[in-house]
Amino acid sequence: MIKFLRTSFKSLLAIALVLTLGACSTGGASGLEPFKSQDGRYGFLFPTGWTRVAVDNGPEVVYHDLINSDETLSLVISKLENQVDLDDLGGASAVGERLFGEKNSQNPIQLIDAEEREVDDHKFYDLEYAVNLDDKSRHEFATVAVDRGYLYTLAASSSEQRWSKMQDIYKRVISSFRFFI
Repeated sequence: MIKFLRTSFKSLLAIALVLTLGACSTGGASGLEPFKSQDGRYGFLFPTGWTRVAVDNGPEVVYHDLINSDETLSLVISKLENQVDLDDLGGASAVGERLFGEKNSQNPIQLIDAEEREVDDHKFYDLEYAVNLDDKSRHEFATVAVDRGYLYTLAASSSEQRWSKMQDIYKRVISSFRFFI
């Protein structure tokens, strides 16, 4: 009987260990891969299976899904004329409106939500917006940050039809953006 209890206990312990290790490997970043800039300044997560694409005279970094090629992730880095903080550009809503234009009937871009967050002494403005064009509608999450005289805009975009499937992944991607140095 004691031998049976020991064997059962060992089996239960092994199952618990396997379940614990499995939970660790599929934690908060499951389905996402890390990207880190060559200079080590910044990084973010991108969806597993997406491919990096080189773009001349465009965004610094571009990834897209091979199956749904209109699902994209891009990082644009713009030099600022003056040394400013994100606060100097206005609050999250004001920056969102400035980036996407004034609200009017002729503007196809609608700012849906704008929030502020802080990570490691860097302020980020997270923006959600919809783009309604004649031939197709798109939805996007973006985050904006300022570091050392540059404005960083990381944006994840999808067709409106795929938005419900992708929005949680995109939120995780956008909120993963960090500065390391």
